[in-house]
Amino acid sequence: MKILISNDDGYQAPGIVALYEALKDVAEVEVVAPELNNSAKSNALSLHGPLYVTRAANGFRYINGTPADCVHIALTGLLGYRPDLVVSGINNGANMGDDTIYSGTVGAAMEGYLFGVPAIAFSQVEKGWHHIDAAAAKARELVLQMMRQQLVGTNPWLLNVNIPNLPLELIKPMKVCRLGRRHAAEPVITQTSPRGETMYWIGSAGAVKDDAEGTDFHATVQGHVSLTPLKTDLTDHDYLSYWAQTAASIGRNLPAVRA
Repeated sequence: MKILISNDDGYQAPGIVALYEALKDVAEVEVVAPELNNSAKSNALSLHGPLYVTRAANGFRYINGTPADCVHIALTGLLGYRPDLVVSGINNGANMGDDTIYSGTVGAAMEGYLFGVPAIAFSQVEKGWHHIDAAAAKARELVLQMMRQQLVGTNPWLLNVNIPNLPLELIKPMKVCRLGRRHAAEPVITQTSPRGETMYWIGSAGAVKDDAEGTDFHATVQGHVSLTPLKTDLTDHDYLSYWAQTAASIGRNLPAVRA
């Protein structure tokens, strides 16, 4: 069994080190991760500059690019084989609700999924790495369960998992959840640089808007590990017929174009 590990916090982050330590005796494990923190890079690929792979003292390989770059390069030539599972994380902070759209942690896992490899994105709910060993133990537990059920190395699937920052014995059983929702992000922060130029900083993520029972937000607040299966099809299937009718109506009302 072969596992590829990546993340978005960088190859030296405590989360990826803990994840590697938890999985290194489960399978043959390779780590290919960003050189620097690449949070909120989503699925971005670096197309306008060269990427370099460096081997760290601990054996991890790191790349001067995004999380998706790391998995992409690993799967298209660096490893020389196809892993059975791609695991991303453990992220420093939650990736729930709308966070999944921006998340580099999810982006790394999704890159594996797009190449046909089963993939899991792991995150801790709160920042600061508190009880990271417990989170790594839960990640190991889930990977082992997937292997026992022969779900690893099969048809691709993509899972988003969030783990409360709690001692292992206090973490409640896993719940399968839908994504919740956040309110819009906080206003942009403006500052003046030493040269008198205006600088802009993206504001904090919005407060939770939908944390009803059944959501990832609700489950983790209750102390459960949340598991959400994800897909990449962004089509609004419920409204396809509505937009077909709207497009036809617009077409009938458009003035004729003269040659």
